[in-house]
Amino acid sequence: MPDDRTIVLKPIKWYKNLATRKGRLEAEAFLIEGDRTIKQIISSNPDDIIEIVSTEELSPFYHKYSKRLVTDSQLRSICSTKTPQGIIAVVRLPLDTYSDQLPDNFGAKILLLEDVQDPGNVGTLIRTAVAFDFSGVILTEKCADPLSPKCVQSTVGTVLSLWIRRTSRYLELVEKLKHNGYSLVAADLGGAENPSVLQCQNKLLLALGNEASGLSDSVLNVSNHRLRVPTIRGKAESLNVAACGAICMYLSYHKY
Repeated sequence: MPDDRTIVLKPIKWYKNLATRKGRLEAEAFLIEGDRTIKQIISSNPDDIIEIVSTEELSPFYHKYSKRLVTDSQLRSICSTKTPQGIIAVVRLPLDTYSDQLPDNFGAKILLLEDVQDPGNVGTLIRTAVAFDFSGVILTEKCADPLSPKCVQSTVGTVLSLWIRRTSRYLELVEKLKHNGYSLVAADLGGAENPSVLQCQNKLLLALGNEASGLSDSVLNVSNHRLRVPTIRGKAESLNVAACGAICMYLSYHKY
């Protein structure tokens, strides 16, 4: 007996809207681009894939997911990259990403990003946090949106591997974590402590600030430690926030 059910395709504009926060919240979904990134998401969160959109027939690897074929021009109009890789995925929006409610299980190490505005930096820091066993990331509302296309691309599929909160009430979360025994370690150009302090924390909240102005006094004044990553004198005054964060997270992981 023929199947008379009608499959209604979403308009291309629906996918384009996922590039905006409003569109993501309305659809409760976001986009990831590229075969490698999609496979990373599938390996860690296979049930969060809603749909695969491609310009070519897909390999059997994707057989369990809903699929849609589009033209090259349609895909280019959806994607943020200038040269799309021919495949994107619609992914379920992680629960509570834009809330001020911490998860039940905080984890031992948490990253705090205050007003880090470059999507590449935010994505790289999320990816690095996953690599060095951080459980979550707290971002201020002035940070780049962690689920924006450029940021997700920079995470290379690791964006669902930890919990994320983006909120204006981040200082309240800091106080709650400190009340629960977390030590707030601030990376600060004016800091005097050696980064080795990171190796002594059982519950760590590592704070990194804005690319130009660093951390605010609101964070620095409640920090337990203020460290500076030393550089060779005369070679460079300071490090990019993503590089500084990578060094700090590495040191927090390797306790000699």
